Amino acid sequence: MNRTIGLLCAAILALSIATPLWAAASGEEGVIPPGTVINMQNWQQYQKYMTYSMQVLFEGKYIWKFPPDFELKVEAAKHYPMGSPQYVEATKKYADRVKIVSLPDGGHNIADYVAGAPFPNPSGPLKGWEVLVDDWFAYQPYLLCIGPLGQYHFVDRYKHVTYESFIFMERRVGHIADDNQPLYEPKAPGEDFVSMGQILSPEQARYTAVLTVYYLDLAKPEDTFLFIPALRRSLRLSTAARCSPFIGTDLTQDDPRTGFNGGITRFDGTYLRDQPIVTLVNSDRKAFGVFANFYPPILWPRPAVGKWEVRDTWVVDIKRIPSQSKGYCYGKQEMWIDKVSGNLLWKDNYDSNLKLWKSACLIHIASPVPHVGMQLETGNFIELWYDQQNAHMTMATTSDPEGRWDLANEDCRNTNGIDYFDNIKEFNTVAGLSQVLR
Repeated sequence: MNRTIGLLCAAILALSIATPLWAAASGEEGVIPPGTVINMQNWQQYQKYMTYSMQVLFEGKYIWKFPPDFELKVEAAKHYPMGSPQYVEATKKYADRVKIVSLPDGGHNIADYVAGAPFPNPSGPLKGWEVLVDDWFAYQPYLLCIGPLGQYHFVDRYKHVTYESFIFMERRVGHIADDNQPLYEPKAPGEDFVSMGQILSPEQARYTAVLTVYYLDLAKPEDTFLFIPALRRSLRLSTAARCSPFIGTDLTQDDPRTGFNGGITRFDGTYLRDQPIVTLVNSDRKAFGVFANFYPPILWPRPAVGKWEVRDTWVVDIKRIPSQSKGYCYGKQEMWIDKVSGNLLWKDNYDSNLKLWKSACLIHIASPVPHVGMQLETGNFIELWYDQQNAHMTMATTSDPEGRWDLANEDCRNTNGIDYFDNIKEFNTVAGLSQVLR
């Protein structure tokens, strides 16, 4: 009996270590029975598990709408450990230290943050903003990379489809809580996070690249540099140009980085409600890289891509703080943020008159991370951005028909012949942009 009790205690302890403090059971049991097929005839039975703009796609109010043969198949939710063991431990160790600081311009910042989730149990009058901060610092591997396999597809009002391929790299260089890594990368002092993307095709846009550097001082605006091949040099974009298009897509500069790129000190967050919603998590890596596996012209995943599941989310209303709202493109951004992973799963952007403008379905595909195992956030995604006012859309995926997809951490030492792991200068600095044409 003592041995049995000991084993039981060990099992409970192992679960407590593997599961973050904030990890609630994702998806209510039985809300949508596994095996359910949602289609154009029965979707209203399940609309409480859908975002507003997803319901709009069913209703057909705008140019972007589901086709008559649309089907969405549901399976039971799968549970993955949310973050590396180091991230989980950092949350337990450091979260109690985090303080909210009021800024002179009316915004908020955090102090004494080290690593992990800053607010594992968001609550109080600033709950909505705390949820946004958790999304900003949600776990992803310290290095993400993809070779010439990323794909953008653009569809205009006439249903013409154009294509763009890209490579990208994202590296966390501050507040690191991952396998065999220091808290701060010594080669990038004062920096928190760096991302770089480069267009490979079409030929007329080839070599165009964008580099964004985020700083440990969250009140300091990020620096964004655009390499223009015709000029053979980089230009620093204005910090005020957050509404300019992101490398020819339907995203603005405030939209990449898995859906929100605006910086936490420039925004207020209002908690609206809890809501379980359907999302796609599991897909064969070849399946979501095949263009034929998406419904035209809306480019929504067909059942061949994978089955959907119900996940619990916090719904928050995000707005620019009043002192910085004048002239800003979005009147508000309504976000559905996963309670377990902190991932942004869906976003509805409204214009300055609070009319629906864009909606984004942000699908995070679970995949393996070296020495960590399966994770929900590994940089593998399907992103669907619908501009309902301008009748344009963008679809992005990180796989190809051969199943080559985004890789993480030391797997980035050789990604289709590119070393993202050791070559920090080339892919993390402005000086590296000058080497793009080489």
